[in-house]
Amino acid sequence: MAEPGRAGSGGAPPGDGQTPPGDGQTPPPERAGAAKPDLLREDDDSCSDYGSRDKPGTALGRTVPDGNVLFPDIFHTEHLLFYERFKAYQDYILADCKASEVKEFTAEYLEKVLEPSGWQAIWRTNVFDVLVEVVDVEYSALKAVVQLSEPFLCDSRDSTFTLECMQELLELKERQLPLQELWVVYDESGEFDQTALAVEHVRFFYQCIWRTWDEEEEDDFDYFVRCVEPRLRLHYDIIEHRVPSGLAADYQNLLSQCEELYRKFIDVRNSISSSDSDSEEENVSMVEGLKLYEKIEHLKQKLKLIENPLLRYVFGYQKHSGSQAKGLRPTGTKVIHVVSSVMVASLLQSLLRDKLCPESCGEELEIQFHNDPLTAVNACYEGDSVIICPGRYVVDGMFCIADSVELEGYGLPDDIVIEKRGKGDNFVDCTGANIKISSLKLVQHDAVEGILNVHHGKTTLENCVLQCETTGVTVRTSAELVMKKSDLYGAKNFLDEHYDIPKITMVNNMIHNNEGYGVVLVRPAMPSDVKDTSAEITKGNTEPTQSGDGTARVEGLRQGLPECITDELELYEQAEISEQTEGNYEIANELGATSAKKSQMLKKRLSELGITEADENLMSQEMFVSIVGNQFKWNGKGSFGTFIF
Repeated sequence: MAEPGRAGSGGAPPGDGQTPPGDGQTPPPERAGAAKPDLLREDDDSCSDYGSRDKPGTALGRTVPDGNVLFPDIFHTEHLLFYERFKAYQDYILADCKASEVKEFTAEYLEKVLEPSGWQAIWRTNVFDVLVEVVDVEYSALKAVVQLSEPFLCDSRDSTFTLECMQELLELKERQLPLQELWVVYDESGEFDQTALAVEHVRFFYQCIWRTWDEEEEDDFDYFVRCVEPRLRLHYDIIEHRVPSGLAADYQNLLSQCEELYRKFIDVRNSISSSDSDSEEENVSMVEGLKLYEKIEHLKQKLKLIENPLLRYVFGYQKHSGSQAKGLRPTGTKVIHVVSSVMVASLLQSLLRDKLCPESCGEELEIQFHNDPLTAVNACYEGDSVIICPGRYVVDGMFCIADSVELEGYGLPDDIVIEKRGKGDNFVDCTGANIKISSLKLVQHDAVEGILNVHHGKTTLENCVLQCETTGVTVRTSAELVMKKSDLYGAKNFLDEHYDIPKITMVNNMIHNNEGYGVVLVRPAMPSDVKDTSAEITKGNTEPTQSGDGTARVEGLRQGLPECITDELELYEQAEISEQTEGNYEIANELGATSAKKSQMLKKRLSELGITEADENLMSQEMFVSIVGNQFKWNGKGSFGTFIF
C-alpha cells in the first residue's frame, strides 16, 4: 500500500485504487449542530461501492448468519475497504480528538447517524446468539437499550438458555448492550443503512484499533494520526498478505501479552490505591507494579515498531530460516556448482578457460551442473562456490546461506538476473561466517520482506544490482556487511540495525530511487547519565575553523572516537563533500558518535565495578566504519536518517 499524502488530521489513503475526491484536503467535521453525515454519499466525480442514497432502497449487501437457528439476514458490512474505514474515522468520527476524547467524539457521531429505535439486531456472544429489538440508545455509554424480539430466537451451545434465563440476563444488564456486540438485521428499505455502518465502525474500532491502555497515554497528540492510522494500515496489510504470516503472529502474541500484563497492572494499582496503610505488603505491591509497568512499556514499544511500515521488518520479525551450517563434506572435497539454463559448447569452453581449469582453481575440484541457482545453493557445503552463467532465473524460495560459500555471476550483473516471485520470505538470508556475492542482479516482485538480510558472520556484496521493494538490506546484531561498487534502488529503506553495533563497509555504491532515506541507521537511545558526545560533535560542526571546508566538520567528530574510525575520516580531508556524497560523512558521523557513546558506557560500567584500567582488547571492540565514495541520488527523504528507539 502506497504511503499517503496528508489530508485533514491524517494521511489521505489510496485504498485499493480509490482516491479521495478533490485535492485531498478534507476539512474536519463540524462539531456542534452539524448536519447528519451521509456515509453512503460520494462526490459527483467519485464512485462508491454502496452507491448513493439518492437511489431508493438499501445500498448495502446482506448475509445469512451462521448457526442452526433461522435468524433473519443481517447487513454485510465486514468487507469495507481501507479507504472507507479511514474516511469514516478521520472525517466523521474521530477527527483531531485526543485519546481521552475518543468516547465523547464517538458518542456525538452516533447521535447524528444512529436510529434511536425501531431496528432489530442479533446479539452475539461467545456462548449464544439471540435476536433483540432496539428501543433506545444510550449514546454516551455506546450502548443500546433492547428487548427480546418476538418470536424468541436463540442459538446457544447450552440448551439452558431459555426465554426466562435470557430475560433474567437482560435485567441484570439493565437491558443495555454494547453496540459492538450487535449485528443489525437487514432491511431493504435503506432506512437503516447508516445505522448498520455506524455499528460496524464502532465494532471494528474497539476490536481492532483501540487498546485498553490508550486512554492513559500522553494526551497532547492527534490520536488518529498517532494510533488509528498506523493500526488500520497494519490490519489491512495483514489481511491483504503484505505482511509475513510470522510477523502477523508475532504482533498478535505481543498484543495478547501486553493486554494480560496490563490487566495485572490495573489490579495491582487498584489494590494499592484502596489501601491506606504504609505496610510492607503495599511496598511489595508497588515494586511489583513498577516491574509490570516496565514490561508493558517494552511490549508497547515493540507493537509500535511493528505498526511502523518502514521498521516492522527490522525490529518486529527477528526470526530467520535457522538453517544449520553443513560444514565440510565428509569427504573433505570442495565443489564448484555451475548454473545455466542451457549449456552450449562455447559457454563450456569459456568456463573451462576462465574458471574451471586446474591452474585457475589451484587444485582439482569436483564440478556439478544445475539449471536453477536455488538448487545449487542448497547443495553447497563449506568452501563451495557457485558460478551462475548469463540468463534470467526465476525462483520461488529463499536463499538460506549458512556456510562460507561464494556466489559469482559469470559476466555483467545485468546479464545474470535472479528474480524472486511470491510473498512472505526474504530473498537472501546470510548466516555463514564468510559469504561472498558478486556480479549478480537480484530483483524482487510482490515482496513483503527485504532483499538481503545478514544475520551473522560477514557478507561481502560486490558489483551487484539490487532492485528492491521493501526494506532493502538489513544488517543484524554482530553481523558484518561489506558492500562495494553495487547499485541499490527501489527500497522503502536501506536499514542497518543497531543493538550491538555491526561492522559496516560501504565503498563506491550507488544508493538511489528509494522511497524513504537512502540509508537509515537504527539505534537505541543512550542513557541520560552518559555524557552527550553528540553535543560536542554538533559544536564541532557549527563552529568550523574554515568556512566551507569539510575538514572542520570532521575535527569536531574526531574527539573521543576510536582510532579505527578517525583513520577512516582522514579520507574526508582529501575530498570535497559534494551534494551526492555528503551522505558518506553523515553516516560515518552517526556511527562514530554511537560508537563513542558505547565506549563511554562500557568505561562507566567497568568503573562501577572497581576496574579503573580497562582491558585494551575489550575496549578496542568498537565498530569498524568504512563509508567511502558512495553516491546517494533521488532518495525520497534524503540520503541519510536516524531512528532512535
